[in-house]
Amino acid sequence: MAGQSVTVPDHPARIADLWFAHNAVTIMLGAAGRIAVTNDLPPTRPWMYRVAPDLYRATGVVGMVPNVEMLRHADVDVAFVSSDSPALEPMRRIGLPVVQAGFTDEASLRQAVALTAEVLGDPQAHEVAGRYVAMLDATRDRVAAAVSDIPEGRRPRVLHIQSLVPLKIDGTHTIIDDWITRAGGRNAADIPGNMHPVSVEQVAAWDPDVIIFGGDAGAFDPASAQWAGLRAVRAGRVYRNPVGVFPWDRYGIEYPLQLLWTAQTLYPERFVKLDMIGDTILFYHDFFGYDLSHADAARILAAKGPDSAP
Repeated sequence: MAGQSVTVPDHPARIADLWFAHNAVTIMLGAAGRIAVTNDLPPTRPWMYRVAPDLYRATGVVGMVPNVEMLRHADVDVAFVSSDSPALEPMRRIGLPVVQAGFTDEASLRQAVALTAEVLGDPQAHEVAGRYVAMLDATRDRVAAAVSDIPEGRRPRVLHIQSLVPLKIDGTHTIIDDWITRAGGRNAADIPGNMHPVSVEQVAAWDPDVIIFGGDAGAFDPASAQWAGLRAVRAGRVYRNPVGVFPWDRYGIEYPLQLLWTAQTLYPERFVKLDMIGDTILFYHDFFGYDLSHADAARILAAKGPDSAP
């Protein structure tokens, strides 16, 4: 995806998955048991470990650049990293094949899924990747059919807050901007980039119609003086984003569920028949091979972790 050629084994048995969002791609494509090193850890990704308990056997690492001697000792065959990761050169120096599989929007998400299936090198990965892309197409068409007639000026202005302390928002040219727009909204933030630090005064100047907080953005008090006057707060249009195997709102494979949830959140009257619990259960069954209970799906939609240890 960086325009470089990488030679990898035909069927890599031991993978270092070193971009947080990409672990879910590998899991979806049926290769959770091949992840030997990961930077997704149980305390921060409890649903990931619930769905893919094989990860408990992997070596967990903290930080962007893993110890290369540890990777040698782990007999890693190939590593996945985000684009321009600082881990690239140290791993290349020891002769480890490194694949950049980061994605920044829906189009590059599709590329990452196809590339990962190619690297994994087995029919199951290609079959799941094909089904996923077909489902993503169907989901996008389903949402577009429901919102395409809404004039631009009538679409709600949505602010996505990644963190409350410090206050950070997600602006344009991000996957967040992508799903806001596709779901029939407009990004209230007019600055580019992820996790952009802003002031409360700037948020007040934008005065969004809808506020969506990341699942781990922190505690929000709508009665506090700095928030109470905002249009979204006064209208009761403040929402906490679901968190599953990966946070739905960020760079995760659960993007189709995020698109559906956002569309229903913005236009409940147009998505009366949409059953987010049912769709979440179906997605997890079809793409993670895991059967969520009704209560599990409700907890994911409420940005809550599993109610007990596996």
